[in-house]
Amino acid sequence: MANAEMTKQASEKDGFIAALDQSGGSTPKALRLYGVSEDAYSNDEEMFGLIHDMRARIIKSPAFNGDKVMGAILFERTMDGDIDGTPTAKYLWEECGVVPFLKVDKGLADEKDGVQVMKPMPDLDALLEKAVAKGIFGTKMRSVINAANPAGISAVVHQQFDVGRQILGHGLVPIIEPEVTISIADKAEAEEILLKEIKTQLDALGADQKVMLKLTLPEKANLYKSLVDHPNVMRVVALSGGYSREEANDRLSKNTGMIASFSRALTEGLSADQADDAFNSMLSNSIDSICEASRAG
Repeated sequence: MANAEMTKQASEKDGFIAALDQSGGSTPKALRLYGVSEDAYSNDEEMFGLIHDMRARIIKSPAFNGDKVMGAILFERTMDGDIDGTPTAKYLWEECGVVPFLKVDKGLADEKDGVQVMKPMPDLDALLEKAVAKGIFGTKMRSVINAANPAGISAVVHQQFDVGRQILGHGLVPIIEPEVTISIADKAEAEEILLKEIKTQLDALGADQKVMLKLTLPEKANLYKSLVDHPNVMRVVALSGGYSREEANDRLSKNTGMIASFSRALTEGLSADQADDAFNSMLSNSIDSICEASRAG
């Protein structure tokens, strides 16, 4: 079951959640942005080794600690790996004071009704059991909304909460992530539909069932304030969704009670060929700015 200290930190602590969970499809892009081209590796094992090295460098940086980084989301291979001989989730909590989460989805299905639901996860129970054994506090799973289609958005939210209840059954806290694509023309309309669907699902949860929500920064400031205040919501976090760090921080600062859970916006400006001093300085500045935006709301 969830550690009481982790629960308190995840529920109340200042800071944000670092998203270090790029998986197979998004890893090459993450490495390219980090200055590692595709000719630097010849197979998946080498690729995942390089991305683990990048994540380990971030986690070991002096600025990456629980003072401002409340939690971190890991990819399964990162969870299965070590940092300086210590299992990653254990290192995060015991050495950094950062709550560990695990990405559990297996990617997106083909688009239907303007959305992409998650692919089936037949081995989810086994993965959740492993996560509990490794000291993981919660999970994250992502769907994508590409249009203000009520049927599609309803399907996304229903699936997210159905799987969320399965995750709760293992004593883990699910981060439910129905991402709205930032470039669509009807983004504001999609967000209004999404809000209603999420409220309906939250109201159906038991009093002791707590979830977290990871949502695209909305067009209307404070659109999700009622979700922040909902008794079944432990935290509402924001994804950067392709916005630059500057724009993501600006949007976040206008949304009361939301904190960041940024991936690309967190690692923006980091490079494999940076000396440690430059790398640590850049990461520290990123962490400071994201934390300030999380507090500003």
